[in-house]
Amino acid sequence: MRLEYGFDLTEVEIPRFSVEAVEGIGKLFTLATLILNVLETKSKVEIVFHGLNPEDPEKKIEAFKEIICGAATGDRLRYEFGKGGGIRGSSSSFRWITVSA
Repeated sequence: MRLEYGFDLTEVEIPRFSVEAVEGIGKLFTLATLILNVLETKSKVEIVFHGLNPEDPEKKIEAFKEIICGAATGDRLRYEFGKGGGIRGSSSSFRWITVSA
């Protein structure tokens, strides 16, 4: 299912993003640049990483952090880990993180 909608970042206090279970490394590069751009105008963002097994979210988070640390301002970001776990009746796992400038 594809859901498309529009909004302005000024309409939300904390922007939130999602990394889909089947997305590859290319999407993590896109997410990293998007997050850096959003953090120019917002103090923090929340991201939910999910995958098809318990290791996927953590692996994606580590790859994301490695990518974003390459930016000039990437090493100044702070990460706060939120809730994570599995979805009952599914093989999906997730982890929320907050990224702050």
